[in-house]
Formats: sequence, structure tokens, C-alpha cells
Amino acid sequence: MRHNAHALFSIVIFGCIANEGYINRPNEVEEFCIFNRNQNACNYGVFMGSLAFLCCLAFLALDVYFPQISSVKDRKKAVLADVGVSAFWSFMWFVGFCFLANQWQVAQPDDNPLREGGDAARAAITFAFFSIFTWAVQSFLAFQRYKLGADSALFSQDYVDPSQDAGGAPYSSFSPGDDQESPGTAAAAKARGNEAGFEGGEGYQSQGY
Repeated sequence: MRHNAHALFSIVIFGCIANEGYINRPNEVEEFCIFNRNQNACNYGVFMGSLAFLCCLAFLALDVYFPQISSVKDRKKAVLADVGVSAFWSFMWFVGFCFLANQWQVAQPDDNPLREGGDAARAAITFAFFSIFTWAVQSFLAFQRYKLGADSALFSQDYVDPSQDAGGAPYSSFSPGDDQESPGTAAAAKARGNEAGFEGGEGYQSQGY
């Protein structure tokens, strides 16, 4: 999960609009949005740019914390969140690009006779366009990462550490009560039985001739 470019693009978009996106005519005091004097266009660019920047910071923090996540479920949730959020921002910047480009196209030259803020407006539109593809690529890469993790043993809920698998231990087919006697033990037991039989018998009897 890398969102450095997204954070940079977000700063450019809301920075350009916030700093140079409001203009006025020489005979006016109140400033209006440079995008066809539509306040909603400037508000959309500033709000979405700021929110996207904060979202990037959150995912950058998650990048640092991700290796420390030991739970498989939490790792999967983090990757899925990256997929969903990236797809959401790709769509929102598509809407933002269309909105800003349309309002800039229909803007009246008389509303900005000094041609102020034109470069900032075009920069905001351009980086909104770039953001569509960067967020879309990020969503695709996150989805590929999720698929790779889902196919590996690391993301499997049935994963069992081989060292903890009792079924794979050698000689596991024998139970503790099925120990077999060694040849030496059997011979010793047989000798003790013969000795006991000899002592319990009548012993040696002399025969008369």
C-alpha cells in the first residue's frame, strides 16, 4: 500500500483551488469561484482534496503498522479496505474531473478580465485527471495482493504449523499402551519364569539302584 503520489496530487488540487481559485472583477469586492463562479465546484475540489490527503496519511500509517499485524483476518481486512477505498477515490476524482472541467469550459471570460488563477485552475483539473488512474491502479494492485494472499498458506484459516501438527509426528500410529517388548526383556522374563518353576518343584530326587 503506497499512497505517496495520491497525497501529493491531493495537496496540489486543494492547494491550487484554495490559494488561487477565488477571483473577483475589478469593480467587485466579493470573491467568486474561478470555475464559472460556481462555489460548489471550488468547495468540491477543496473538500475532496483535503479528505483524500487525510486518507492517504491514514494508509501510510497503516503501511508502517501492517507488518506488526499478526491476525490473518485483520490483514485481509486491511487489504480489502485498500481495494475499496482506492476504487472509491478513483470514482470520486472522475466525478471531480468532469465537474471542474465542465465548469472551467463554460466560464465566462468577462468574469476574469485579468486572467488570474488560470494556471492554478488548469493544474487542479490536470491532477484530478491523473488521480483517477493512480487510484484505479492502486485498487487493482491491492486486489492482486489480496488474491495472492488468499492463495497462500499465510492467509488460510486452516493453516497449521507443521511443528504443532500431531498427526504428522513420527510413530503417531502407536498408542502409549502398545509398546512392544524388546527381545532382551522377553528373554529375561522367560529366565525368571524358569527359575521360579525350578524352585517351586520337588527338586532333585535320588533314585535307588
